[in-house]
Amino acid sequence: MFRLAHLSDPHIAPLPPVRWRQLANKRLLGYLSWRRRRQHIHRREVLDALTRDLRAAAPDHTVVTGDLTNIALPAEFEQAATWLRALGPPDSVSVVPGNHDASVAVPWADSLGHIAAYMTSHDGADMAADETAEQATGFPFLRRIGEVALIGLSTALPTPPAFATGKLGTRQIEALEDSLIQLGREGLFRCVLLHHPPIAGAVKSRKRLIDAAAFRQAIARTGAELVLHGHDHRHSRGRIPGPAGPVPVCGVPSASALASHGRPAALYQLYAIGREGNAWRVDVSARTYFEEEGALKPAETRETILVPKPE
Repeated sequence: MFRLAHLSDPHIAPLPPVRWRQLANKRLLGYLSWRRRRQHIHRREVLDALTRDLRAAAPDHTVVTGDLTNIALPAEFEQAATWLRALGPPDSVSVVPGNHDASVAVPWADSLGHIAAYMTSHDGADMAADETAEQATGFPFLRRIGEVALIGLSTALPTPPAFATGKLGTRQIEALEDSLIQLGREGLFRCVLLHHPPIAGAVKSRKRLIDAAAFRQAIARTGAELVLHGHDHRHSRGRIPGPAGPVPVCGVPSASALASHGRPAALYQLYAIGREGNAWRVDVSARTYFEEEGALKPAETRETILVPKPE
Protein backbone atom coordinates (compact mmCIF):
# COMPACT_ATOMS: atom_id res chain seq x y z
CA MET A 1 0.00 0.00 0.00
CA PHE A 2 1.18 3.50 -0.85
CA ARG A 3 0.63 5.91 2.08
CA LEU A 4 -0.12 9.49 1.08
CA ALA A 5 -0.50 12.28 3.67
CA HIS A 6 -2.53 15.44 2.99
CA LEU A 7 -2.41 18.70 4.91
CA SER A 8 -3.36 22.23 3.94
CA ASP A 9 -3.47 25.89 4.89
CA PRO A 10 -0.66 25.97 7.46
CA HIS A 11 -0.72 29.80 7.53
CA ILE A 12 2.70 29.71 9.09
CA ALA A 13 3.09 31.84 12.20
CA PRO A 14 4.38 34.14 13.49
CA LEU A 15 3.98 36.92 10.95
CA PRO A 16 7.44 38.37 10.21
CA PRO A 17 8.10 42.08 10.90
CA VAL A 18 6.14 44.24 8.47
CA ARG A 19 7.15 47.57 6.96
CA TRP A 20 4.25 49.95 6.50
CA ARG A 21 5.06 50.44 2.82
CA GLN A 22 4.43 46.70 2.35
CA LEU A 23 0.83 47.27 3.42
CA ALA A 24 -0.01 49.85 0.75
CA ASN A 25 -2.17 47.28 -1.08
CA LYS A 26 -4.49 44.37 -0.29
CA ARG A 27 -2.06 43.20 2.37
CA LEU A 28 -3.40 45.86 4.76
CA LEU A 29 -6.72 44.05 5.22
CA GLY A 30 -4.92 40.74 5.67
CA TYR A 31 -2.59 42.27 8.22
CA LEU A 32 -5.45 43.75 10.23
CA SER A 33 -7.30 40.42 10.10
CA TRP A 34 -4.19 38.68 11.38
CA ARG A 35 -3.75 41.10 14.27
CA ARG A 36 -7.42 41.04 15.31
CA ARG A 37 -8.30 37.38 14.90
CA ARG A 38 -6.19 35.00 12.88
CA GLN A 39 -3.06 35.08 15.04
CA HIS A 40 -5.13 33.61 17.86
CA ILE A 41 -6.33 30.73 15.66
CA HIS A 42 -3.25 29.84 13.58
CA ARG A 43 -0.67 28.83 16.14
CA ARG A 44 2.91 27.81 15.49
CA GLU A 45 2.87 25.30 18.35
CA VAL A 46 -0.05 23.52 16.67
CA LEU A 47 1.74 23.35 13.32
CA ASP A 48 4.93 22.13 15.01
CA ALA A 49 3.00 19.38 16.82
CA LEU A 50 1.40 18.31 13.53
CA THR A 51 4.78 18.34 11.77
CA ARG A 52 6.35 16.12 14.44
CA ASP A 53 3.41 13.72 14.36
CA LEU A 54 3.45 13.50 10.58
CA ARG A 55 7.16 12.83 10.43
CA ALA A 56 6.68 10.03 12.98
CA ALA A 57 3.91 8.56 10.80
CA ALA A 58 6.46 8.42 7.95
CA PRO A 59 4.11 8.40 4.93
CA ASP A 60 5.53 7.60 1.51
CA HIS A 61 4.69 11.12 0.34
CA THR A 62 3.08 14.29 1.72
CA VAL A 63 1.07 16.92 -0.15
CA VAL A 64 0.36 20.48 1.02
CA THR A 65 -2.53 22.17 -0.79
CA GLY A 66 -1.72 25.85 -0.38
CA ASP A 67 -1.81 28.89 1.88
CA LEU A 68 1.59 28.50 3.46
CA THR A 69 1.68 32.26 4.02
CA ASN A 70 -0.73 34.84 5.43
CA ILE A 71 -0.19 38.04 3.42
CA ALA A 72 2.47 36.93 0.90
CA LEU A 73 5.40 38.81 2.41
CA PRO A 74 8.78 37.81 0.92
CA ALA A 75 9.94 36.90 4.44
CA GLU A 76 6.95 34.58 4.79
CA PHE A 77 8.10 32.54 1.79
CA GLU A 78 11.53 32.20 3.38
CA GLN A 79 9.76 31.02 6.53
CA ALA A 80 7.74 28.54 4.44
CA ALA A 81 10.91 27.12 2.90
CA THR A 82 12.37 26.54 6.37
CA TRP A 83 9.21 24.77 7.54
CA LEU A 84 9.05 22.59 4.43
CA ARG A 85 12.62 21.44 4.99
CA ALA A 86 11.53 20.30 8.46
CA LEU A 87 8.57 18.47 6.93
CA GLY A 88 10.67 16.61 4.38
CA PRO A 89 12.84 16.89 1.25
CA PRO A 90 11.34 17.96 -2.09
CA ASP A 91 11.26 14.41 -3.42
CA SER A 92 8.89 13.37 -0.61
CA VAL A 93 6.75 16.52 -0.32
CA SER A 94 4.64 18.22 -3.02
CA VAL A 95 3.09 21.70 -2.70
CA VAL A 96 0.55 23.77 -4.63
CA PRO A 97 -0.04 27.47 -3.87
CA GLY A 98 -3.17 29.04 -2.37
CA ASN A 99 -4.83 32.43 -2.59
CA HIS A 100 -2.95 33.80 0.44
CA ASP A 101 0.29 32.95 -1.35
CA ALA A 102 -0.78 35.31 -4.14
CA SER A 103 -2.45 38.06 -2.10
CA VAL A 104 -0.53 40.57 -4.19
CA ALA A 105 1.74 40.19 -7.20
CA VAL A 106 5.23 39.34 -5.94
CA PRO A 107 8.19 38.49 -8.20
CA TRP A 108 8.76 34.75 -8.40
CA ALA A 109 12.23 34.95 -6.86
CA ASP A 110 10.80 36.69 -3.79
CA SER A 111 7.77 34.41 -3.41
CA LEU A 112 7.16 30.85 -4.58
CA GLY A 113 10.65 30.67 -5.99
CA HIS A 114 11.80 29.89 -2.45
CA ILE A 115 9.82 26.63 -2.50
CA ALA A 116 9.92 25.83 -6.21
CA ALA A 117 11.70 22.52 -5.62
CA TYR A 118 8.48 21.25 -4.03
CA MET A 119 6.43 22.17 -7.12
CA THR A 120 8.49 20.79 -9.99
CA SER A 121 7.83 17.77 -12.15
CA HIS A 122 10.11 14.81 -11.67
CA ASP A 123 11.05 15.10 -15.35
CA GLY A 124 12.99 18.25 -14.44
CA ALA A 125 10.60 20.84 -15.89
CA ASP A 126 11.05 24.02 -13.87
CA MET A 127 8.90 27.02 -13.10
CA ALA A 128 9.74 30.17 -15.01
CA ALA A 129 11.96 32.25 -12.74
CA ASP A 130 11.07 35.62 -14.27
CA GLU A 131 7.34 35.42 -13.56
CA THR A 132 5.09 36.27 -10.65
CA ALA A 133 3.33 33.50 -8.77
CA GLU A 134 0.03 33.82 -10.60
CA GLN A 135 1.69 33.85 -14.03
CA ALA A 136 3.95 30.83 -13.60
CA THR A 137 3.75 28.40 -16.50
CA GLY A 138 5.15 25.35 -14.67
CA PHE A 139 1.65 24.18 -13.67
CA PRO A 140 0.38 21.58 -13.80
CA PHE A 141 3.41 19.70 -12.53
CA LEU A 142 3.51 15.92 -12.55
CA ARG A 143 5.17 13.53 -10.13
CA ARG A 144 5.09 9.75 -10.64
CA ILE A 145 5.76 7.76 -7.45
CA GLY A 146 5.35 4.06 -8.06
CA GLU A 147 1.77 3.50 -9.19
CA VAL A 148 0.64 6.93 -7.98
CA ALA A 149 0.74 10.08 -10.10
CA LEU A 150 0.38 13.50 -8.47
CA ILE A 151 -0.81 16.36 -10.68
CA GLY A 152 -0.35 19.77 -9.04
CA LEU A 153 -2.41 22.76 -10.17
CA SER A 154 -2.27 26.44 -9.27
CA THR A 155 -5.50 28.34 -8.56
CA ALA A 156 -3.60 31.24 -6.94
CA LEU A 157 -3.96 34.76 -8.29
CA PRO A 158 -4.18 38.26 -6.80
CA THR A 159 -7.75 39.38 -6.19
CA PRO A 160 -9.46 42.61 -5.08
CA PRO A 161 -9.91 43.30 -1.36
CA ALA A 162 -12.45 41.01 0.36
CA PHE A 163 -12.16 38.42 -2.44
CA ALA A 164 -10.35 35.08 -2.28
CA THR A 165 -11.34 33.56 -5.61
CA GLY A 166 -9.12 31.27 -7.62
CA LYS A 167 -8.77 30.39 -11.28
CA LEU A 168 -7.08 27.66 -13.30
CA GLY A 169 -7.35 29.07 -16.81
CA THR A 170 -7.82 27.32 -20.14
CA ARG A 171 -4.17 26.40 -20.69
CA GLN A 172 -3.86 24.68 -17.33
CA ILE A 173 -7.13 22.75 -17.69
CA GLU A 174 -6.17 21.57 -21.18
CA ALA A 175 -2.76 20.43 -19.92
CA LEU A 176 -4.47 18.66 -17.03
CA GLU A 177 -6.71 16.75 -19.45
CA ASP A 178 -3.74 15.68 -21.55
CA SER A 179 -1.92 14.40 -18.46
CA LEU A 180 -4.95 12.56 -17.09
CA ILE A 181 -5.56 10.80 -20.41
CA GLN A 182 -1.95 9.59 -20.64
CA LEU A 183 -1.74 8.57 -16.99
CA GLY A 184 -5.04 6.70 -17.32
CA ARG A 185 -3.60 4.73 -20.22
CA GLU A 186 -0.64 3.84 -18.02
CA GLY A 187 -3.01 2.52 -15.35
CA LEU A 188 -1.76 4.84 -12.62
CA PHE A 189 -3.67 6.16 -9.61
CA ARG A 190 -4.24 9.83 -10.58
CA CYS A 191 -4.39 12.26 -7.66
CA VAL A 192 -5.12 15.91 -8.52
CA LEU A 193 -3.99 18.66 -6.13
CA LEU A 194 -5.42 22.18 -6.01
CA HIS A 195 -6.18 24.77 -3.35
CA HIS A 196 -9.78 25.84 -4.03
CA PRO A 197 -12.54 23.22 -3.71
CA PRO A 198 -13.95 22.30 -7.15
CA ILE A 199 -17.41 21.31 -5.91
CA ALA A 200 -20.23 23.76 -6.67
CA GLY A 201 -21.40 25.71 -3.62
CA ALA A 202 -18.61 24.48 -1.35
CA VAL A 203 -17.63 28.03 -0.38
CA LYS A 204 -19.08 31.53 -0.65
CA SER A 205 -19.05 33.12 -4.09
CA ARG A 206 -16.26 35.53 -3.17
CA LYS A 207 -14.03 32.56 -2.29
CA ARG A 208 -14.95 30.20 -5.13
CA LEU A 209 -12.93 28.65 -7.92
CA ILE A 210 -14.13 30.72 -10.86
CA ASP A 211 -13.73 27.99 -13.47
CA ALA A 212 -14.70 25.06 -11.25
CA ALA A 213 -17.30 23.96 -13.81
CA ALA A 214 -14.62 23.66 -16.50
CA PHE A 215 -12.47 21.64 -14.10
CA ARG A 216 -15.36 19.29 -13.33
CA GLN A 217 -16.07 18.87 -17.04
CA ALA A 218 -12.43 17.92 -17.63
CA ILE A 219 -12.59 15.29 -14.88
CA ALA A 220 -15.90 14.00 -16.28
CA ARG A 221 -14.22 13.48 -19.65
CA THR A 222 -10.88 12.03 -18.54
CA GLY A 223 -11.32 10.71 -15.01
CA ALA A 224 -9.15 10.82 -11.90
CA GLU A 225 -9.00 8.63 -8.81
CA LEU A 226 -8.77 11.34 -6.12
CA VAL A 227 -8.93 15.14 -5.86
CA LEU A 228 -7.41 16.88 -2.80
CA HIS A 229 -7.91 20.53 -1.83
CA GLY A 230 -7.82 23.00 1.05
CA HIS A 231 -9.06 26.61 1.35
CA ASP A 232 -12.26 26.24 3.35
CA HIS A 233 -10.59 25.02 6.58
CA ARG A 234 -13.05 22.16 6.93
CA HIS A 235 -12.89 18.38 6.93
CA SER A 236 -14.95 17.63 3.84
CA ARG A 237 -15.94 14.78 1.53
CA GLY A 238 -17.58 15.07 -1.85
CA ARG A 239 -17.71 13.53 -5.28
CA ILE A 240 -17.73 14.80 -8.84
CA PRO A 241 -18.64 12.82 -11.96
CA GLY A 242 -16.01 10.77 -13.78
CA PRO A 243 -16.28 8.49 -16.81
CA ALA A 244 -15.93 5.32 -14.71
CA GLY A 245 -17.92 6.58 -11.72
CA PRO A 246 -17.84 9.31 -9.08
CA VAL A 247 -14.42 10.78 -8.24
CA PRO A 248 -13.76 11.37 -4.50
CA VAL A 249 -12.93 14.97 -3.50
CA CYS A 250 -11.42 15.52 -0.03
CA GLY A 251 -10.57 18.68 1.91
CA VAL A 252 -8.87 19.15 5.27
CA PRO A 253 -8.83 21.88 7.94
CA SER A 254 -5.96 24.30 8.47
CA ALA A 255 -2.82 22.51 9.66
CA SER A 256 -2.15 25.19 12.30
CA ALA A 257 -5.63 25.89 13.65
CA LEU A 258 -7.12 25.69 17.09
CA ALA A 259 -10.81 24.79 17.02
CA SER A 260 -12.66 28.11 16.72
CA HIS A 261 -16.00 29.53 15.56
CA GLY A 262 -17.29 26.18 14.38
CA ARG A 263 -14.12 25.33 12.46
CA PRO A 264 -12.25 22.19 13.48
CA ALA A 265 -8.76 21.93 14.92
CA ALA A 266 -5.73 21.06 12.82
CA LEU A 267 -5.78 17.71 11.10
CA TYR A 268 -3.93 15.76 8.48
CA GLN A 269 -5.34 12.90 6.49
CA LEU A 270 -3.70 9.63 5.47
CA TYR A 271 -4.68 7.68 2.35
CA ALA A 272 -3.48 4.07 2.07
CA ILE A 273 -3.74 3.34 -1.65
CA GLY A 274 -3.63 -0.10 -3.23
CA ARG A 275 -5.18 -2.28 -5.90
CA GLU A 276 -8.22 -4.44 -5.19
CA GLY A 277 -9.46 -6.45 -8.15
CA ASN A 278 -10.68 -4.08 -10.85
CA ALA A 279 -10.65 -1.10 -8.51
CA TRP A 280 -8.38 0.99 -6.37
CA ARG A 281 -8.89 0.69 -2.63
CA VAL A 282 -8.23 3.82 -0.54
CA ASP A 283 -8.31 3.45 3.25
CA VAL A 284 -8.74 6.94 4.71
CA SER A 285 -7.80 7.90 8.26
CA ALA A 286 -6.90 11.12 10.03
CA ARG A 287 -5.04 12.47 13.02
CA THR A 288 -6.27 15.64 14.69
CA TYR A 289 -4.95 18.11 17.26
CA PHE A 290 -6.19 18.01 20.85
CA GLU A 291 -5.49 21.29 22.62
CA GLU A 292 -5.60 19.80 26.13
CA GLU A 293 -2.75 17.40 25.36
CA GLY A 294 -0.97 19.63 22.87
CA ALA A 295 -0.68 16.63 20.57
CA LEU A 296 -2.42 14.80 17.75
CA LYS A 297 -4.48 11.65 18.15
CA PRO A 298 -6.44 9.47 15.73
CA ALA A 299 -9.68 11.04 14.56
CA GLU A 300 -12.82 8.97 14.92
CA THR A 301 -13.67 9.07 11.22
CA ARG A 302 -12.28 6.24 9.09
CA GLU A 303 -13.43 5.34 5.62
CA THR A 304 -12.68 2.96 2.77
CA ILE A 305 -13.23 4.20 -0.77
CA LEU A 306 -13.32 1.89 -3.78
CA VAL A 307 -12.50 3.74 -6.99
CA PRO A 308 -13.24 1.94 -10.28
CA LYS A 309 -10.38 1.75 -12.75
CA PRO A 310 -11.04 3.31 -16.15
CA GLU A 311 -11.84 0.92 -18.97
